[in-house]
Amino acid sequence: MTKFDNPFAPKFSRLKVKSSEIKGWVRELLSLPDDTPITVAELACRDEGCPDIETVIGVLEPDKPIVKFRLHSTMTEVTKSAVAEATGTKV
Repeated sequence: MTKFDNPFAPKFSRLKVKSSEIKGWVRELLSLPDDTPITVAELACRDEGCPDIETVIGVLEPDKPIVKFRLHSTMTEVTKSAVAEATGTKV
């Protein structure tokens, strides 16, 4: 019997794992409730002196404007201390 690999099944991704880790750090550092949506994305940075890719974190609290934090590094390079610095909090 051969094993069937579903081509439509979600693939394991290191970025998904890192994204979840970053969201956890943001939630912890900003003392956000579990139901507050947080987005993490790698985007092309067009600012002068900025690396080609930056990580953008969005915090979408109800009844408040969206807050964005930009880290000038790829998602895999982001550390908890870098998130703390971007959010103005301490580790």
